[in-house]
Amino acid sequence: MPVIDIDTDTENLTMTVTAEFAAPIERVWNAYTDPRQLERFWGPPGWPATFHTWDHTIGGRADFSMTGPHGETSRAYWEFLEIEEPHRFSVLDGFSDENGVPNGDMPAMRMDFTFESVGEGTRMVTSSRFDSLEALQTVLDMGVVEGTRMAMSQIDAVLRDLREYAQGKGTQVELMDDTHVRITRLVEGSRELVWRAHTDPELIRQWMLGPDGWEMTECVVGNAPGESYRTSWAPVGDTVGEPFGFEGETLVVDAPRRSVQTERMQGMPEPETLNDLTLYEEDGATLVTVLIEYPDKDARDMILATGMTDGMEASFQRLEKTVLAG
Repeated sequence: MPVIDIDTDTENLTMTVTAEFAAPIERVWNAYTDPRQLERFWGPPGWPATFHTWDHTIGGRADFSMTGPHGETSRAYWEFLEIEEPHRFSVLDGFSDENGVPNGDMPAMRMDFTFESVGEGTRMVTSSRFDSLEALQTVLDMGVVEGTRMAMSQIDAVLRDLREYAQGKGTQVELMDDTHVRITRLVEGSRELVWRAHTDPELIRQWMLGPDGWEMTECVVGNAPGESYRTSWAPVGDTVGEPFGFEGETLVVDAPRRSVQTERMQGMPEPETLNDLTLYEEDGATLVTVLIEYPDKDARDMILATGMTDGMEASFQRLEKTVLAG
């Protein structure tokens, strides 16, 4: 994880984040000044950012929103105060309404981003200055420290070539905390086609089967917020196992980028998970990321112990060999 330290100084009303990246300063600068790259890591997992405007000039402004897993939205803005490429830029960071009007009831702060070459890598220091102890405490109470750590845990995938980062590594599982797991898999294919493969029942039936010896007997999709979905599987031939299935509700859809759904075993009210699917394409390959939120650590460990990720890897291999290859 790139973050080295996060220091809050209640006397000087500052919060300072120090991070180091295994990338040259120009590459890190580009990640922080290109909205399409920045929105991949500025929001913490489960709250991705979308930049709606971007004017990276002194006096210019960027407007963005972050959308939570239940569809809740928080809007904010940056006003660019100083820019010295590729070493530093400063912004006034504040909350706004849906029209971009600053929200005076929420704290605003000055953020100074500084970048320094350290060997072949880069050290970044972000200093946020607040007008009052109350403003600093409000932001801390919102979980900004942990949110910053989790957000910046996503930046390695941005700074490196996507194939270099993930190709050939199969389905990767990262335990983020007691209740969150991040699963990633790079597949060869466009984001639009990968999205279709996740939302078209005819395509889903071709690849989302887990290990060999199983068939999908039911596939009802929910491709809009508020809709329900239902999928069922059964063993074929001599395969040993009991039929099973999942069901849930769709909460967020941002096609072809993101979909959030609840998931539970059919006929069982608990445990229910929150599955946050995001797709990112680079040079014809798509990184599939699933952030899963479990109700507690015991549920997390129980579900992972079922061999879920092995079944996902078998499905992803089938996705590449059948749907995407065709």
